[in-house]
Amino acid sequence: MPEPSSLVRWSLRLVVVAYLFLLVAWPSSLVVRRAFAGGLEGMRTALSDPDVTHALQLTAVVAGTAVLINLVFGVGISMLLVRYDFVGKRTLSVLIDLPLSVSPIVVGLALVLVYNGRFGWFGPALEERGLQVIFATPGMVMATCFVALPLVVREVVPVLEEIGDDQEQAARSLGANALQTFRRVTLPGIKWAVVYGVVLSLARSLGEFGAVKVVSGNVSGDTQLATLLVQQKYQNFQQETAYAVAFILAAAAVLCIVVVSLLRPQEDR
Repeated sequence: MPEPSSLVRWSLRLVVVAYLFLLVAWPSSLVVRRAFAGGLEGMRTALSDPDVTHALQLTAVVAGTAVLINLVFGVGISMLLVRYDFVGKRTLSVLIDLPLSVSPIVVGLALVLVYNGRFGWFGPALEERGLQVIFATPGMVMATCFVALPLVVREVVPVLEEIGDDQEQAARSLGANALQTFRRVTLPGIKWAVVYGVVLSLARSLGEFGAVKVVSGNVSGDTQLATLLVQQKYQNFQQETAYAVAFILAAAAVLCIVVVSLLRPQEDR
């Protein structure tokens, strides 16, 4: 197949750059510009609002908990899919991608139908034991875990397939148990895939809106996450605060990606 001409290559690059600029860079720059239109005053005003600080703290708790859960189960599911053969393996692989194709609103509604304290399948039994899921932190964590689950798995699975299991078999033949084999052989080989999966999962968790809006109740100062607060402040004509909180969420996600991108070349060298 002949090589494309330089004109074609530069045209394709121009199209890609224009696409990214119009879809990502320009909207993001507008948020930054509006957030700092009045200098740092808008940011100070936002951070002095108790509802804002509570929403940011709750978002950090929910996102952090969801990332830890997805980290453990994501790596475990990846090992299961790559290292073992069992009945229903393809079905499990398809189900993992389900959160990417199902609307988050549908996810939130499904959780309400299952865990609502009044008419859910498990809600009344759980509330009798003092555990409220819907309109509380557990429900928001569950919704966030669902929408971010595939991100760790789809980063780790290709790397596990590429490195194979020769070194793991050698370790087991030398007397290493399963935990030692995973910690000393498997984990070093997949660590950057795990890191990227965690970063993507964190960014997705920080920005989740649809599912958590259904299951949270969106009560200011109680069950309101930062994304929900942005919508409320914007609709209430407190746009400086809305832009400031949106900038904080975007900056946190971008910072994670930049730090990982800077650290990996140093590790490789």
